[in-house]
Amino acid sequence: MVASSDTFSRRDFVKLASASGLLLGLQLPLGRAQASTGFAPNAFVRITPDDLVTVIVKHHEMGQGTATGIATLAAEELDADWSKVRVEYAPANAELYNNTGWGPVQGTGGSSAIKNSWTQMRKAGAAARVMLLQAASAQWGLPVKELSASQGFVSHASGKRASYGQLATLASKQALPKDPPLKDPAQFKLIGKQAPRVDSVAKSSGAAVYTMDVKLPGLLTAVVARPPTFSATLKSVDDKAAREVAGVVDVVRIPEGVAVVAKGMWAALQGRKALVTEWDTTKDKLLSSDALYASYLAATKKPGTPVTHSDETRPALARAHKVIEASYQFPFLAHAPMEPTNCVAWLHDGKLETWAGHQLQTIDHKLAAEAAGLPLDKVELHTLISGGSFGRRANPWADMVVEAVHVAKQVNAPVRVQRTREDDLRMGLYRPMYVHTVKVGLDSHGEISGWQHAIAGQSIQSGGPFSANSVKNGVDRTSVEGVWPMAYDVPNVTVQLHSPELPIRPLWWRSVGHTHTAFVMETLLDELATAAGQDPVAYRLTYLKDKPRHIAVLKLAAEKAGWGTPLPAGKARGVAVHESFSSVVAHVAEVSLKPDGTPRVERLTVAVDCGIAINPDVVRAQMEGGSGFGLSAALYNEISIEAGQVKQSNFHDYRQLRIEDMPSIDVHIVPSQQPPTGVGEPGVPTVAPAVANAMFQLTGQRVRRLPFKLPTPGKKRA
Repeated sequence: MVASSDTFSRRDFVKLASASGLLLGLQLPLGRAQASTGFAPNAFVRITPDDLVTVIVKHHEMGQGTATGIATLAAEELDADWSKVRVEYAPANAELYNNTGWGPVQGTGGSSAIKNSWTQMRKAGAAARVMLLQAASAQWGLPVKELSASQGFVSHASGKRASYGQLATLASKQALPKDPPLKDPAQFKLIGKQAPRVDSVAKSSGAAVYTMDVKLPGLLTAVVARPPTFSATLKSVDDKAAREVAGVVDVVRIPEGVAVVAKGMWAALQGRKALVTEWDTTKDKLLSSDALYASYLAATKKPGTPVTHSDETRPALARAHKVIEASYQFPFLAHAPMEPTNCVAWLHDGKLETWAGHQLQTIDHKLAAEAAGLPLDKVELHTLISGGSFGRRANPWADMVVEAVHVAKQVNAPVRVQRTREDDLRMGLYRPMYVHTVKVGLDSHGEISGWQHAIAGQSIQSGGPFSANSVKNGVDRTSVEGVWPMAYDVPNVTVQLHSPELPIRPLWWRSVGHTHTAFVMETLLDELATAAGQDPVAYRLTYLKDKPRHIAVLKLAAEKAGWGTPLPAGKARGVAVHESFSSVVAHVAEVSLKPDGTPRVERLTVAVDCGIAINPDVVRAQMEGGSGFGLSAALYNEISIEAGQVKQSNFHDYRQLRIEDMPSIDVHIVPSQQPPTGVGEPGVPTVAPAVANAMFQLTGQRVRRLPFKLPTPGKKRA
């Protein structure tokens, strides 16, 4: 297997380069050339005679700026002209494009794309630069050490100058660099700067191609009538009326339900509406959110799977001067990306092609091949950009892809299987429901003396492709991350986990376990500070003794927010700090109450330490977007179930933050020269607890359930 991490050997380079023969231009390891050039899929960087630099991106771009960041890494070391840089998305090939730490899996998730690509892409760009310098040296008869590369040109003090495109063919014949030198950060011209995104023009002009934009000869559209509950089975279907709808060309049964295939979306929807289906829903009749909350709460009162244990927890709580007890509830959450899930599948000439926002290419590739009954080498995935995901397009079942293949097997044409938002919101694959029960003891000085914590909620990882790395001794790391290991230096900690099984399939959701654990930890720390009679920021700093990044981020956010300075009457501040995906983020929320008692989040101050910020504008955008995403969940989002059926269906009852709700946001990035860490998800966890802590200052009431069960005005208590 070719190394996919920081190692990038000469043997890897030769092995891959020889596979293509470097037919034209310059190619470097582990990428893909455009079909129009005839290159084999084995390059990260390609330079063509027209001076265009194409960077091959193995990760999925779903709006988070991955393509821009990865292109920046290669272009920086290549000393490319940014205006000439383009990106192209790699095919599914786990051997070449695997994600470091995931094993032989190509995919995007866990805010890992830039971290994974940091050295790999820089070395690809640096090797290209060396070969271009060697080419110019050979052409001009001058020593390499006298030449320089900058802005897409190689030049010499004598005035000789050639563009990368002019040198590309000759560069491909040069000796391969064994260990190309990388720049010192002081030399960076693109990394850490405000280079424009590589996809802005295409997206703003409408040229960007999403799955809904794919056009193929004879392309059909299909929608699927699915089970109304999670365990329902189809008893019967009458498709006579559906087949009579103008534009409907077929009705086919697939494992997922009944697909109506038509010449367009409207005809497919009308055909589905005309279906007469009967489902057996008896298995789900007793499934409800209220019953689940009650059973989870009861479970947390019983012994569970140990996460960490201290024999001193119970004695410490027994002798505590004061004990704080609290239970927290978190609902199922849907991802609700702006572009509902979809996939184009085409079985032809003994092969399968798919077009979709493939976020886990390896899994999509494998399961698509199995569904089609074809070997992997007869299946080609075309990864397209997508309009959001938040974890939805990265699932172990490759649900959208498999469903499209099942339809395509019965239709002699390419077919786009399109889900409506109602389809997507009601079919599961949710962030699981969780309940936490916590008991914390304080001594007579207000110091924490013991911590007992129980969590109940479905395991996301058990039995999945990443379970070997994430589930140990019955504990799914994602269920407890943010609680254990604990950032705060607290003595006598015991944590237990309960992982019930349900017919509702769980799935990671933007920032995964941190979505609930950060809320519990940061609202509870605030409550403990109040009980101890201490300032919430100072109290946190007391327990962050060996966490310099947390300390720096917390202090920066507090300083920039004016923590401790007076606010006008009717306004309050709340704070939270948390580490996720190796980045540390702090929020300070400035909140007031509307006349009806609901919160108005007026200002958010965000501080983030994400290592070196490859593109500060993208980092700020992700903190802003994550803040808005987290506010939607804090204030509005909830999937509720009654008698096995999901009540919500679209944005009218699964509300998202609206423009008038969006607060002013100030983002501050901690300067760093450390390798980059994640930014796609870490902006989410701390916004809800920061708002909840501000709400306590206004109302005297603690928020124990999300979305906020808002206090009644005038009920403030001491």
